[in-house]
Amino acid sequence: MKVLVGSENPVKVGAVREAFSKYFKNVEVLGLKVDSKVPDQPIGKETFLGAENRALALTVIDNERKLNCDFFVGLESGIINLYSKWFTFGVVCIIDKSRRKSFGTSIMFELPEFIVKQLLKRVELGDVMDEIIGEKNTKQKGGAVGFFTKGVINREKLYVDGIISALIPLLNEDLFFDTKTSND
Repeated sequence: MKVLVGSENPVKVGAVREAFSKYFKNVEVLGLKVDSKVPDQPIGKETFLGAENRALALTVIDNERKLNCDFFVGLESGIINLYSKWFTFGVVCIIDKSRRKSFGTSIMFELPEFIVKQLLKRVELGDVMDEIIGEKNTKQKGGAVGFFTKGVINREKLYVDGIISALIPLLNEDLFFDTKTSND
């Protein structure tokens, strides 16, 4: 089983490996840098579009390089306003080799207003968190969720659950996709 991930971030690649390994044997995961075609700090629906664009870009690479992969996974983190509050979350888009597409999301958690003000100026959450925590590249470590949950949930765990939720339609294809052929 070969899975392409639209990122070279070891947290995202590791999350895909862990999630897929819960359902499939001998999972090989390869991370490739692809363009999300959305701002570095997506807002609202841009987050879904960014994840989808990453997954679609991987299908093109797979076809060009004849990699013969089974799944293509795009992950994108963003923010969304719901109930007069700003939340951050991750979106996962998975496309299978039959080109069926499914989406899932991670948990959402509320962000403080002073952080949201920077994100609405399109400063990436990872950069804001680096400044707050006083470390570099926190998005390849525990991330914002690790900081705010005091290490109880890290960024990889956050993505694993989002990936599993995106796999639901593909694991239950008879309920989500028209599996009838024209010969029926």
